[in-house]
Parts: sequence; C-alpha cells; structure tokens
Amino acid sequence: MNVLLIFIFIAGYLAIASEHVIKINKAATALLTGVLCWTVYILFQPDKEIVVHHLNEHLGDISGILFFLLGAMTIVELIDAHDGFQLITDRIKTKDKRILLWIISLVTFFLSAFLDNLTTTIVIVSLLRKIINNKEDRLFFAGMTVIAANAGGAWSPIGDVTSTMLWIGHQITSVNLITQLILPSFICLLIPLIIISFFMKGTVEAPEDNDDKTNSTAFERTAVFFIGLSALLFVPVFKTITHLPPFMGILFGLGVMWVLTEIIHHEKDEMDKNNLSVLHALRKIDTPSILFFLGILISISALQSAGLLASLAQWLTLKIGNESVIVMCIGLLSSVVDNVPLVAAAQGMYSLDVYPTDHSFWLFLTYAAGTGGSCLIIGSAAGVAAMGMENIQFFWYLKRIAGLAFLGFLAGAGVFIIQHQLFFN
Repeated sequence: MNVLLIFIFIAGYLAIASEHVIKINKAATALLTGVLCWTVYILFQPDKEIVVHHLNEHLGDISGILFFLLGAMTIVELIDAHDGFQLITDRIKTKDKRILLWIISLVTFFLSAFLDNLTTTIVIVSLLRKIINNKEDRLFFAGMTVIAANAGGAWSPIGDVTSTMLWIGHQITSVNLITQLILPSFICLLIPLIIISFFMKGTVEAPEDNDDKTNSTAFERTAVFFIGLSALLFVPVFKTITHLPPFMGILFGLGVMWVLTEIIHHEKDEMDKNNLSVLHALRKIDTPSILFFLGILISISALQSAGLLASLAQWLTLKIGNESVIVMCIGLLSSVVDNVPLVAAAQGMYSLDVYPTDHSFWLFLTYAAGTGGSCLIIGSAAGVAAMGMENIQFFWYLKRIAGLAFLGFLAGAGVFIIQHQLFFN
C-alpha cells in the first residue's frame, strides 16, 4: 500500500509540475491525486470507518484553510473592484525595478508577520497587477513575494500556520520566537534580494488605464480599502480574543464588509452597484486555485494518515541523528510535502521532556518549516496562492527563483546556528 501511495503522489506531483507540457490543468491533477490516495488507503484497510474518521478530521482542518483563502480573496477582489489599491499605487512613484523590488519585498516581509504569509501574498500579488504590466517582470516580483512572505511569517506566532501550531503547543513562546528568528528570517530574504538586484535593470511599465472604470467615488474607494484592510488585520486579533480558528475571523470580516458595502451602495440601482458587490467579487475569485489547494492538501493528509510522514521523521532521526541537519531536512522536505503535517509529526515524536519550551530545536524547526517551502512554488500556501493568481509555471519558478530561495534558506539557517552559539547557548 505504501509503495502505491508514494507512486500516486509522485506521479501526481510530476503531472502538476509538467502542467504546461501535458496541457492538463493542475487543479484537475491535484484533485485526482488526492482522491486516488485516499481510495488506495481505504481499500487496503480492514476498518473502513477509521479511515473515514481520519478523512473527516483532516477535512475539518483543510476546509478551514480553504474558507480562509475564499474569504481573503473575496475581500481583496472587493477592494480591487472599488479601485482601492489606487490609494497605494498612487503613492509608489518609483519605476526603477530594483528600488520597487526592495520596497515590495520589505513591505511583504513585515506585513506577513502581522497578517500571515497567505493573506499577504494575495494582497501583494493583487497590488503588483496594478503596478507592473510586463508579465515576466511581474512573475519575478511574485516569486520574491513568496520568499518574503514566508520569511516574514516565520518569525511571528501568527505569520505562518506552523509557527502558530508550535506557539499553541507551547514548544515556543512569542518573545523568543521574535528575538531569535527575526534576523535569520531577514537574512533569508536579504540574500535573494541582493543577488537578484545585480541582474534586474531598467524600469517597470504600469498597465494602461482600464476603460471599464468603476463608478465608485473617492469616499467609497477609501472606505472600502480601509474596511477591507481592517478586516484582514482583525483576523489575528479575533483569534487571540476568541481562540477560534483564523477562518472564522476572515468570515466575520467578510460578513461585516458585505453589510457595510450594501449600506454604502444602497441608493444605487442594481446596474450601478452590481460590479461593486460581494456577489460579483465571489464570481471573480480564482476557484481553480482553491480546488488545486484542496487536492494538494487531501493528498498529503492521506500520506499523513497512512503514517508515511511519521515514518519519514523517524527515519531521519535514526539515520542522521544531528538535530540541526534533521531540522534542515524537514525544512527542505516542506517544499515537497506541506509543512503542517511535517511539523505535526515532529511535535508527536519529540516531547517537551526531550526538547523543552524554546529549545533551539523548536525555534530552528519554526524557521526551517516556514522558509523551506519557498524552494518550490507548491511548497507553501503563499506559493500555491501566487501560482494560481499569476499562473506561475512550476519549472519557471524552479529555474529562476528556487535557487535564490535555497541560498536564502541556507544563509538564514547559518545565521541562526551562529547566533545561537554566540548569544543563546
């Protein structure tokens, strides 16, 4: 069974990576891979009810991510429909590619720590469409956005799902997470930024003004922008206050935004307010990307339920032994398999008696799992979102961005190890 599961997953993975060659949408491949993995798993198990129970458990976590993605994308689309991003684009005066890349990357890095890497990527990639017309240039910026968002999310307890998991599980505390990971995470972004700056020259060309201008006023544009931004920023606050998962916060924000936009446009006739409504935004969001996300996550959950990921973690412990090397391997593996089950497996394998709270193992794991996923486009939620929104090809990212992300990952890891030996040992 395990061999067949691995074969199906690898075959599906290769088909996703070769989307532009085989001409089959990656969402279709991901869905087939996910369903086939669970089908094989249940066929080889005598107790079918246990498998269905496992699937339902995973589906609860997966649906939370998908609803979060749905809510965030709808809010961003609604801001875009009102030309809300114009408030930002009007203030970005530079056209120099290098300067603009540094601005976008640094904004993404810090914004990701306050929102999270997924939401930040959705916002920034949407913003890039308003600033950069050339597709190739925009893909480079989107690739750097993925690196910056994952690096920024790694040093915040609410910036990445895995950092939140370890924070809630008492493996790390917020103060030590920030103080010990902000520098390695920044170096993880800084190295790719410096390298790419040597090759990026010239100026960007802004997209031509769309003839289909919205009929929103300056007040409506400003109001919807700040309402939407507040809804996104409120998510971590909502989670901290209520202890409910983040998707509840994003759905609450979307509901509030829906009501307020209906009030703002209540005097307009149906034709005028149609393109400014949440219903219109819901029709515009990239549904295939959400289905792709679903397929990827249920595929990985099948491997987790079959015990393959836990076996992998045990194998790493037995064969390697060195905790720093193990953590770096887990980080790089998170670019192939989702970092959430890998971190969950590590939490199950190593108790707080072995590695107490704020041990270097847990802090290094937070860094590695958060930033290692940048090495492949489908290795993180941020990467999958950018891939869907900008139709980034797997091999394009592998050829042009993956090497930069890997160098940044290694540099940040080196800084963490040196920093810990000098100051926190």
